[in-house]
Amino acid sequence: MEKVAVEDVRVETNPLEVHSVRKPVSRALGTTDFAMNYFELEPGESFSGGLHTHHDQEEVFYVESGETTFEVGVDREEVVVGERDLIRFAPGEYQTGYNSGDERAVGWALGAPGARHDWEELESMVDCRECGEETGHATTLTEEGRFRLVCNDCGTSFTI
Repeated sequence: MEKVAVEDVRVETNPLEVHSVRKPVSRALGTTDFAMNYFELEPGESFSGGLHTHHDQEEVFYVESGETTFEVGVDREEVVVGERDLIRFAPGEYQTGYNSGDERAVGWALGAPGARHDWEELESMVDCRECGEETGHATTLTEEGRFRLVCNDCGTSFTI
């Protein structure tokens, strides 16, 4: 048995610095088969920073308070997720979510299987500098804690 208070979990933001507060609760609990992250998003801040998918993991987001908007699929259909609402994404389904309200939003990102991302199974949609259009990019985390993106169409890579 493990127990932790959310306020005792250390804040760890992603390399894109798109949110002020992200607490990897599952790491503090020592889970191996389940991911759980707590977020506090100021207006305009994002859970992840961009349209992406996990080919090996489904994700559920629970909005405890405030309002968020998710862009879903490569066509970026907008879905508003309000206080006490949940939204689920199947493995391979593209999504990104952000605080679309005027007040802070508090939410949770839950994922399974796995407590950590398998970076080889993560794909981001970004503008390719060589192709000149938005394409799928393999996404890895560098030793320096930055994201390395490689275009699936032409192989061009860059680090952010």
